[in-house]
Amino acid sequence: MDPRYSAQDVVRCALCRDAVAPMYCNVCHTHLCGDCVAKHFSNKSKVHNVVPLEQFLSTDLENKREVLRRDLQELEKYIFPKYQESAAIIKTQKTDQLKHSQKLISELNIQGEALHREIHTIIQRKQAEIDEMNAQHLAAIEKQEDETNKALHEIKQVIQDLKSLLDTSDVGLVSKYKTSIAEFRKLPLKLKISLPNLLPQKINREELMKQFGSLSPSSVETEEHGYPVPSQGAESSPPARPLLDVPLLITDIPTTGYDVLFNVSCLSDEEIWTRGDNKIMKLYNLKGVVLKSVKTKSGDWPRDIAVTRSGGLVYADHWDRSINLVSGTQIQTLITSRGWRPQGLCSTASGDLLVIMTSDDEKQTKVVLYSGSTEKQTIQWDDQGKPLYSSGYYKYLSENRNSNICVADYYADAVVVVSAAGKLRFRYTGPPSTPGESFRPCGITTDSQANILTADSDNHRIHIIDQDGLFLRFIHNCGLQCPVGLCVDSRDNLFVAEEDIGKVKKLQYYK
Repeated sequence: MDPRYSAQDVVRCALCRDAVAPMYCNVCHTHLCGDCVAKHFSNKSKVHNVVPLEQFLSTDLENKREVLRRDLQELEKYIFPKYQESAAIIKTQKTDQLKHSQKLISELNIQGEALHREIHTIIQRKQAEIDEMNAQHLAAIEKQEDETNKALHEIKQVIQDLKSLLDTSDVGLVSKYKTSIAEFRKLPLKLKISLPNLLPQKINREELMKQFGSLSPSSVETEEHGYPVPSQGAESSPPARPLLDVPLLITDIPTTGYDVLFNVSCLSDEEIWTRGDNKIMKLYNLKGVVLKSVKTKSGDWPRDIAVTRSGGLVYADHWDRSINLVSGTQIQTLITSRGWRPQGLCSTASGDLLVIMTSDDEKQTKVVLYSGSTEKQTIQWDDQGKPLYSSGYYKYLSENRNSNICVADYYADAVVVVSAAGKLRFRYTGPPSTPGESFRPCGITTDSQANILTADSDNHRIHIIDQDGLFLRFIHNCGLQCPVGLCVDSRDNLFVAEEDIGKVKKLQYYK
């Protein structure tokens, strides 16, 4: 059988439309046979790139595989955790809805009982009025009854006396009789009593409802929310949201019980966890009210804290080499290391944990990625085999939305940023405009615009740099004193723990 007319799908030349096409132009997207390649190149309007068809197909297949890999990564690392988070929120909403409904019913019953008490009081008052009128009427009737009975008795006696006189023959007795009939001709007064009637008012249901109270309006709405899409290697672009020239101080949140305040981590837009120089970690609302206090399992103060994607609190216990999860009132030890002590930590977008570890002799530092208690990745050396991080303590880290790992390395005087694969991307050592100033970063966070914020405690300010290490501006001139711990909420409001002041400042730095 002539292969040109076989049932198999054979690619033909787009020019001669007859010969099998073993070549392909990547620019014109045209299949070519060997004889027509030169003719195709004769078209000088474009710069052509003709490659063997197998190479094109292989490249196209690899591109498809790359799309598959990116989709898989996005689903596993971003979309699926967000749906899990939404499912958890829905479960909480159902529980909260039931509790709130029960609270409303309880308040309704309390109001009903109050109205019942008022109605009972009114009935008692009206009944007292009736009793008083009844007593007055009875007294008048009984007085009239006594007077009438007395007159009856007297009349009976007179009648009896008259009968006796009529029957007697004693002229002397009859002659002495004096009539008293005139006294009895004046009959007793007739009582006229007007009895009261109850004149009930028609019950006005609307007025009664007003007295009872009303329910405030409720609503069920939906709102769209997204997630930070991983960078596909595109060049850095200006922030989608402009930064404020002068950040705004929204509120000061006082803390208590710490001589030194180190960290703050957002549980929600309205609640923050803090830790200081003792064994107690505290959850505050924005008014400075302590909602919850948790003591570390070991009784030593934690080195760092972070909130997980599911809303749990994790803390690093440097002293017993452990990472612990606080859930409700329970504390679970997730990780215990040997020869290494945990320092800073953060929860990743995928729900894993990034932890900075320092060796017991304080000579080595590494970043370890944990999934549960399983070590998935270690980042310690650059491509030349040199340490990425300085030795010693005082390091904090955060994961950017493009999965870069950002470490505030205090003793290196730098923010060290590596890719998710552990490759060094850049070191930020301060803005070029202030080369002579000291820079020792001691706290770090990232926001929805992929900008990196790091605390410069010695200079009482915060540096904002973009995802490629370009300095954008300072946050200062808003009363900051010794800023250390940093975190942002879902709206990119910045929370700053002030080390020596013991306050958390909430700042707005985007327009």
